[in-house]
Amino acid sequence: MRVLVVEDHTETRDLVARAIGRDGHVVSGAATAADARAQLARGPWDVVVLDLGLPDADGLSLCRSLRADGHDAPVLVLTAQGAVSCRVACLDAGADDFLAKPFAVAELRARVRALGRRGPLPRSLVRTVGDVTLDVTARRATRAGAALPLTAREWALVELLVSRGGAVVSREEILDGVWGEATEHASASLDVIVARVRRKLGGDVIRTARGEGYAIEAG
Repeated sequence: MRVLVVEDHTETRDLVARAIGRDGHVVSGAATAADARAQLARGPWDVVVLDLGLPDADGLSLCRSLRADGHDAPVLVLTAQGAVSCRVACLDAGADDFLAKPFAVAELRARVRALGRRGPLPRSLVRTVGDVTLDVTARRATRAGAALPLTAREWALVELLVSRGGAVVSREEILDGVWGEATEHASASLDVIVARVRRKLGGDVIRTARGEGYAIEAG
């Protein structure tokens, strides 16, 4: 697996590269957004590990531009910011996962392996369930032709479920992917978000698999 580590801090970049390399992956480093773009153009890459604090561009802006240019490699964001708003912004920018600094090397390696197994997600995702259409690419939801406003957190949940093509996504994976933590507070928030999305889209769009998690119902 080929992994690109985009991190301007030399010691951190070397640490991440060595850790990932221990799993047998081919790892390259980039210290700037410009260098990252140049290396991505010479791809393909299987996973991109992206720091938000780059000297020549904001990491989220870089992630958005990569998605707009058609790069579909899974992106793991490294950030020193632990706020929920930052995590939501990462997902909205096209990132697939995030890891707060300081991080455990074992967790970093596990997350890179997981993203590598999953591979690139199709970015043009449209799902129709009854009279509801969910266009993840355009971030547009309609019901009987009428637009439905969804918040960033609601979209993050919908995008995750739609990307799995009807398969059940566990509560733990949703909490980790959308909230970044599987705490009691986050679990309660998930229940609230699911209820809100169901009120907007209709009760049959998100299916509950008891004891397992949630899935987007078949169209």
